[in-house]
Amino acid sequence: MDGSPLLVELFVAANFAGLVLDIFLAHSENNFRRTSEYIPLFFSAAAAVALAVVIAFRRRWPAAWRDVGHLIGWLSIAVGLAGVVLHLDSGFFQARTIRSLTYAAPFAAPLAYAGLGLLLVANRLVDPESVEWGQWMLLLGLGGFAGNFVFSLTDHAQNGFFNPIEWLPVVTSAFAVGFLLVPLMMRVTGRYLWLCAAVLGVQAMVGVLGAALHVWADVRKPGADLFEKVLSGAPPMAPLLFPNLVLLTLIALWQLRLHRR
Repeated sequence: MDGSPLLVELFVAANFAGLVLDIFLAHSENNFRRTSEYIPLFFSAAAAVALAVVIAFRRRWPAAWRDVGHLIGWLSIAVGLAGVVLHLDSGFFQARTIRSLTYAAPFAAPLAYAGLGLLLVANRLVDPESVEWGQWMLLLGLGGFAGNFVFSLTDHAQNGFFNPIEWLPVVTSAFAVGFLLVPLMMRVTGRYLWLCAAVLGVQAMVGVLGAALHVWADVRKPGADLFEKVLSGAPPMAPLLFPNLVLLTLIALWQLRLHRR
């Protein structure tokens, strides 16, 4: 396993490591009120370490790489789906309103685990030399940008889009979804794939800009200390989902481009 499949494995391992900090910050807001809130924290740390080990020894122990990856992948999918139910239960099922979706715990956030799990499973079940492999990676990247659209819309709706620039991630992620959907529906030219790459470049810039604006807003926010400001303010890591997904989707586009020759 080398090339694009290896990059996907490293991408997943890095994302599990990043989720440790993300989950810690998100669930610290209510001081881990439920014991179940520790599950994604510990699972992310264990998954990151386990994947790092099996990736390092993938050539010596290919069976371990395959089996451990499947185990982590299916467990990650289960953690993600269970998290969606628990997040919805935090406010949506009681009120059943659009407002409850906006102000309750981010209902779609745990789907990140399902996406990472599907990446691991697909990387083992689909031939990495086939066009289908690239399409699966693109589909999961597309799902991530659809999630970004939902996150940007619901998160910024909390303050009624007070700053007009808050519409930027909503609009750009919608464009990304539209452009990336086309290669899954029909055959496209190499030029179109390059156009998709350009659209992804815009997504990366939007994410970096958003992270800077979130940090700036948190620093200026009144509060006792920076940690408390981050917990109650704009999540500094949320906009980094944009450049993060750009990496995965570029891997998919590169693989699809190879099949256009």
